[in-house]
Amino acid sequence: MFTPFFKSSLIASLFLFGIWGCASQTTQAPTPEDPVSSAATGTIVLGDISDDPTKKIKRYQPFADYLASQLNDVGISQGAVQIVPDLDTMIQYLKSGEVDLYFDSPYPAMRTSEESGATPILRRWKKGVEFYHTIIFTRADSAITNLEDLNGNIIAFDEAVSTSGYMLPLAHLKKAGLTITEKDTVSTTISTDEVGYVFSEDDDNSIQWTLTQRVDAAAVGSSDFAKIPEEARQQLRILAETEAVPRQVVMVSPTLAPEEVSAIIEVLLTIGETEAEKEILEKFEKTTKFDEFPGGVDAAFQRIRELYDLTQE
Repeated sequence: MFTPFFKSSLIASLFLFGIWGCASQTTQAPTPEDPVSSAATGTIVLGDISDDPTKKIKRYQPFADYLASQLNDVGISQGAVQIVPDLDTMIQYLKSGEVDLYFDSPYPAMRTSEESGATPILRRWKKGVEFYHTIIFTRADSAITNLEDLNGNIIAFDEAVSTSGYMLPLAHLKKAGLTITEKDTVSTTISTDEVGYVFSEDDDNSIQWTLTQRVDAAAVGSSDFAKIPEEARQQLRILAETEAVPRQVVMVSPTLAPEEVSAIIEVLLTIGETEAEKEILEKFEKTTKFDEFPGGVDAAFQRIRELYDLTQE
């Protein structure tokens, strides 16, 4: 359910007086400019994961305010932002209803669905991107010329909750028949019949580690690969490109009532029709729009689930 007004007010007060714990941060929205129904006393809470809550709140709050102003008919008058430090905490908050809406790429979205009961409702075009995929690459002067050559070598992934930096490349390599094993360090011994992987914790690190030969190969999102300077890109060889998946997914808490979910979908599908709404979307991490999954959400998530299951084997 949507967070009651008095509960959000208490959270906001704790935050302002500096006694809110370091595990998460929440803000409560000011009263929207649009007229509010006297029956609207609830708060809709948007959640995200970050180690920089102040920056995230600044980006999310105008969007939370707008949603609240459009949801008066289902009892909402306030918008709040809940920032948590990790995916496990987000899963807990979605399950309990402390977070109503969560936006992320398919892999963490699938995990929240599996572990909290959260439901995917729409796609989010973040930074104008509808779909994205992963590029697996090595140095141009490497003896590795195809995926099979990765045996006996080590590849860098981003982090264990990344779609483009973990789920997609891991699933792709497994589908290619390779045995993939996580290693503690880049210096760990790797047998000739396996591919070792380590987490670099950042796509830029994965690229740099490959260029400096700290690892033998790496996997990063297509948009991140495109940002590599031309001079550096000429030093790399693409080994494979994975299938594409939606850039981001909108997840709703299982505690929301059907009429609340329907109202949220209607607002998200229509936002962006005015210049003011476009500005709100731009501030919300350069979101272009929200739309339905081509072929339906069930079909889209079925494929994402298949890729997710491959990573769990």
